[in-house]
Amino acid sequence: MAILQTQALSKSFGGIKAVNDCTFEVDEGSITALIGPNGAGKTTAFNLISGLLKPDSGSITFDGKRIDGQQPHQITRSGISRTFQISRDLEEMTLLENLIVQSPTTGFADLFKGSILAHERDHAMELLDFVGITHLAGEKSKNLSYGQKKLMEFAATLMTEPRLIMLDEPAGGVNPALLEDIMERIELLNKRGITFLIVEHNMDVVMNLCDPVIVMAYGTVLAKGAPADIQNNEEVLEAYLGN
Repeated sequence: MAILQTQALSKSFGGIKAVNDCTFEVDEGSITALIGPNGAGKTTAFNLISGLLKPDSGSITFDGKRIDGQQPHQITRSGISRTFQISRDLEEMTLLENLIVQSPTTGFADLFKGSILAHERDHAMELLDFVGITHLAGEKSKNLSYGQKKLMEFAATLMTEPRLIMLDEPAGGVNPALLEDIMERIELLNKRGITFLIVEHNMDVVMNLCDPVIVMAYGTVLAKGAPADIQNNEEVLEAYLGN
């Protein structure tokens, strides 16, 4: 059963159609990959789903309800959380504070109160323990390595207890050992009932972690299927490699 559906979704920037009549669905409980060559429209689709962009036309449905046109914080509270290709952390805040601002009951404004709610702090620390970086809780974000920021951002997606997590290139710039840890945590969370939609260029990650795989090209869906079927799809190979 689909938890997320896009129907005839379109978005243009000037004369360029970044997303063009794009229709796909993400089944609840799946780890679904969204792949395609550079410029295929993957990140624009992510931005439309998460409310950072408004579609020119089409619809987005999550858990049976229309969410296109909603603000990002409304979409987050409906049960969708996401990461970005480039970290959007608050560099002068600690790792712990960067998680707290994602909390639906605390949020950014409440950081300026006298204290952080104890249960939110406990929840954030549990998530930092889950990704293995509790020892960095008091460290300012600007002092973290690239890989540590990836783990922080991953943990932050869990603060709202989402039903769907959208990861934008989780393998980008990550060393093999850390990448293996991230993949293991994705699989563990998926077994706990969280659905994933992942944009990724690392085909080893896609083929070993995700099923099904959705392929975008020229702003629309080119193919969808099991990893083995996508690997042998002539249209997909042509989109990536040309004639």
